[in-house]
Parts: sequence; C-alpha cells; structure tokens
Amino acid sequence: MKIAAKIKKNRKNDDFDCIIGVSGGLDSSYALYVAKEIMGLRPLAFHVDAGWNTDHAVSNIENLVNNLKVDLYTEVINWEEMKDLQIAFFKSQIPDQDLPQDIAFFSALYAFAKKNKIEYVITGGNYSTECCKEPEEWGAYPGIDKKLILDIHSKFGRIKLKTFPIIDILRYKIYYKYFFGMKVFKPLNYVVYKKAEAEKLLNEKFNWKPFQHKHHESRFTRFFEDYWLQKKFGYDRRKAHFSSLIMTKQMTREEALEKITKPELSPEFHQKEFGYIADKLNITRAELQNLFAAKNKTFNDYKNKKWLINLGSGVLTRLGIEKRLFR
Repeated sequence: MKIAAKIKKNRKNDDFDCIIGVSGGLDSSYALYVAKEIMGLRPLAFHVDAGWNTDHAVSNIENLVNNLKVDLYTEVINWEEMKDLQIAFFKSQIPDQDLPQDIAFFSALYAFAKKNKIEYVITGGNYSTECCKEPEEWGAYPGIDKKLILDIHSKFGRIKLKTFPIIDILRYKIYYKYFFGMKVFKPLNYVVYKKAEAEKLLNEKFNWKPFQHKHHESRFTRFFEDYWLQKKFGYDRRKAHFSSLIMTKQMTREEALEKITKPELSPEFHQKEFGYIADKLNITRAELQNLFAAKNKTFNDYKNKKWLINLGSGVLTRLGIEKRLFR
C-alpha cells in the first residue's frame, strides 16, 4: 500500500497511474485485479496481439477489463514480420522458439510506456508460481538479446523487420531504468497468492476461465511447450512449473510426479495443432516436419551478448540488486 500511495501521488494529474501487460493468463489477470481493487490504482491494461491468441484468452481479457472498468490498449504486431521471424527461429534449430513472442510482448509494452511517459510498470511476475525457473538450455534465454535476434533473422529471414519492436535488455536495464526512471513493481509478491484460490476468485467475480496449464493462453506457446520442446529437445517445462507449486506448498511432489507421466493434451490434439501451426505460418506440414527432424542447435551457434548479460547479472548480484540464481 505504500507503493500504491507513492504511485498515486506521482501520477495524480495523469490519466493512468501505471501500465499492466495482460495476456488473459492467470498471473497478469490477478495482477490487474490486485492493482485496481486492492491497491486502488488507475491502471491501463496493455495487450500485445502477436497473432496467436486463443479465444479463451481474448474472452478472459474482455471480461476483466469490462468488469473492472479499466481501459484496454491493444497493439497488433505486423503479422508478416512476426511470421518471418518465427520461421527464422524454427530454421535456427534452437530451443528458444518462444523468443519472438516474448520479444514482441515486452518490447512493445516498454516502448509504449516510454513513449507515453508512464514510469510505473506492473507485472504478474511472482515467486508463488514462478520461483523455480527452467534451465537456460530449455529455452529460457535471460532477456532480449538484440544481437542474437538479428543474427538469426539475418541468416534465415526474408523480409526486413521495419516495425517489429525490439528493445535490447541493456537498453531496458540501464537507459529505461536509470535515465527515464521506469519502475517495475510485482504486487503478487506482496499479497497471498495461491493459484487455485486466485482462479476461483477471478471466475466468481469476472467469469474468468482457467487454463489447463500455464502459458496456454497463447496457441503457439501451448504447442511449443507441450509438443515441440518436449518431443524435439526432451525438455518438459512442467517440471519447473510444478516445482514452483511444490516449493510454495500448492502441490505435493507425488501429485506432480503423477501428472508429469501424462501429456497435458492428447496426441490427436497435437497433430491437429501441428497442421494449424504450419498453415498459420504459410508453410507445408512436410516443411515443418523437416524442421522438426533437423539437427538441434543452441544460441551459442549464433552471435549473442550472453557474456555481457552474465557480466551484468554478476555485478548486480554482488551489489545485492539481482537475487535470482541462473543455471
């Protein structure tokens, strides 16, 4: 509430206190609820449409903003550029196939906030459901590395990325934070946040519907995590998701071990989605299958600034600013 009071005071003459990126998923939805109903803020809900929204996610967002009476701004990413970058990433053969969407989401949000001089960004990031992150090898590249993105696109892309938003992690971490004064606040770390209870509250108050699993609000992310990453690379991100719930006493280890033995979605559903992804990207099913069968690579096969990101993380850790452990 001290943070809420500070935000209100600093932004009392503006239309909005803060900006919140919303996806329709649980974390961002509950963060919007907390900001509006508990903190008493006047948030602007910001959504990035990268072309992969499920109807479920769209419905959740509409129900939230209408019932909470908050304004929603939607930024639509140029589909031809989005598609070209995603195909380039498939051709790169690295595990980090969701980077194009992550880049679009975060870059568009921070660029909009900077352009409109909104210093306070509220996110749904939290310890309760995300305290255990998957290893970097599983496709969890730490931050937006513009050098990596542009190198992959230069090798496999076909069109110029004229409008696609890319804000490098160093620009955000240094320029936006220390020169523009942008502040990121995670309210879910300051309230009791339990997955099942939050889902129930949102459903009862706003007719918000839960997803079968984390990140299923994006049709591409659902396919990537439930099929591509598991079948091609052998990485099951549910292990990290369930580990977080075990560590915060929202799931037992026995329950997690039982769930991990079964796929979230049926083989028939995966095959249907395989065809949908190919069609959406304007490639044949055979071309996507060839990409799936090709030799796996990592981000180390391309130009990147990982060493610089590691250096910066190390400095911040020694200064006590960065508290996460990267492995």
